[in-house]
Amino acid sequence: MATSYSTPGVYVEEISTLAPSVASVATAIPAFIGYTEKGPLLKPTRIDTMLDYENLFGGANPSAFSVAVNNPGTDSQSIGAITRTDAKQDQFLMYYGLSLYFQNGGGSCYIISVGNYSATPAKADFIPAIAALEKEDEPTLIVLIDATPLKAADYYSLCTTALAQCKKLGDRFLIVDVPKGEKIDDFRTGIGSNNLSYAAVYYPYLTTTLNFQYKETDVKQTAVGKSFQITSNTNGVNVIYTGAATDVPKIKIATDADVTTGKAEFTVSSGANNIKTLEIKIPIAAADVLQPTGTEMADLWAAWKNANAAGGFNVTINGTGGDTVAAITLKNIDAVATTEPTLSDLKGANTGLYNQIKTSLSSQRVELPPSAAIAGVYASVDRDRGVWKAPANVSLNSVIGPVSKISDVEQDSLNIDPTAGKSINAIRTFTGKGTLVWGGRTLAGNDNEWRYVSVRRLFITIEESTRKASAFAVFEPNDATTWLKVKAMIESYLYGLWQQGALAGSKPESAYFVSVGLGKTMTAQDILEGKLIVTIGVAAVRPAEFIILRFSHKLQEA
Repeated sequence: MATSYSTPGVYVEEISTLAPSVASVATAIPAFIGYTEKGPLLKPTRIDTMLDYENLFGGANPSAFSVAVNNPGTDSQSIGAITRTDAKQDQFLMYYGLSLYFQNGGGSCYIISVGNYSATPAKADFIPAIAALEKEDEPTLIVLIDATPLKAADYYSLCTTALAQCKKLGDRFLIVDVPKGEKIDDFRTGIGSNNLSYAAVYYPYLTTTLNFQYKETDVKQTAVGKSFQITSNTNGVNVIYTGAATDVPKIKIATDADVTTGKAEFTVSSGANNIKTLEIKIPIAAADVLQPTGTEMADLWAAWKNANAAGGFNVTINGTGGDTVAAITLKNIDAVATTEPTLSDLKGANTGLYNQIKTSLSSQRVELPPSAAIAGVYASVDRDRGVWKAPANVSLNSVIGPVSKISDVEQDSLNIDPTAGKSINAIRTFTGKGTLVWGGRTLAGNDNEWRYVSVRRLFITIEESTRKASAFAVFEPNDATTWLKVKAMIESYLYGLWQQGALAGSKPESAYFVSVGLGKTMTAQDILEGKLIVTIGVAAVRPAEFIILRFSHKLQEA
């Protein structure tokens, strides 16, 4: 640059001789769209850890359970069938999906909340979220995990909307699930035929090691056994009964002047029709005041129970048990309460059963669509190997296995679809290897250019990186100097990729080319119209999907 100087002196001018450089964009920043406990609605929010998610968007939708207890109230009591009873048990999977994502190597991501857990999931909730995502530049993957429970037609519609965005922007990729219970042929018909190279689908659902979140008040016993509790004042006593579903327990409270002051007497009797009665006699003192405290009654019961058959009844303190029984509100009971006891009720009343149920609930596992785990695989493979490595033959973490096993014969029709080319990537369990992602194709499985996920995502990365790096040339003189800078910049970037193994070829000129200039990529009219056209050719490496070993007999020569 020519500078006019007026004052005598020494001046320093810095002359730039190096071409601009291409900074590679992030390749695996997923955007998860779904329902959250709280947080901003329809606002793409970046998080870096699961703790960030919990602070901003809360926890999981609490599950409810019904627990069958065999032989309740006896030494042989055991836990039977456990059934989820929450009305929306297959919905609101975002929290668990994020947990699986991070446990499979995921990093920074975006969350777009479309509503809270009081909502009824609907397609209309997701449409403005996908529109909001279009305005964000950083996300490179789209995950619609909370849309899978919708009607299949609504889910497919959302997928096609997301695919249209991927094609329009050219900087993102969609990870698709086969909805639970959906037939493969129906899926291939429903997903349509547009922009398929920008998506990959994975099947089947996964049984994870994640445990359900629940509130103890939402865990109830079923009618295999019967248990109920009657509570006195805050610091008095509880009377609990556990027994068969057909039992009809009764509690009879009586005052008796013959009972020694400060004591209580207990009698358990059985009658016809499974009627069982606990009679409690409490002494009367002056002014008809019942003397023993809740703690004293519980201690007397414990001593009596050691020498007598309790018949399924139990008496425990409530609170500190320090109040006298004068204030208790226990009444004669002629019928069992209709509500089943909750886990919260058992916490103080039957610690042994409480702990048994808690242990059994810890064995209940969350089933999830695979897309969240796959997003984590994309992130970890990109970080460890590079975006050009197919995200396949990779073991999944925190996964017990797929909900259904797939054989080689069954995968034939999933991996290669001669009719429409809609390849479906299988997730399979192999002895001694664990659960592996066993497919790396896009939905455009018959397309020689865009058949593989790694090829499509490598091109997305190269296109986005060079596009952003070339912005410096906008409004620069459209002459050979600018052309040379752009060409040198892109060639340097591609050379780096070739060195890392992203491009095929034994030498750089076999791996890529960059062409720009008048008479090469531009005409005089193009220059008059302000166009600077650069042609880039890249030989992307492709995965070795089929390893073929050919054997033959060799004749003996000596």
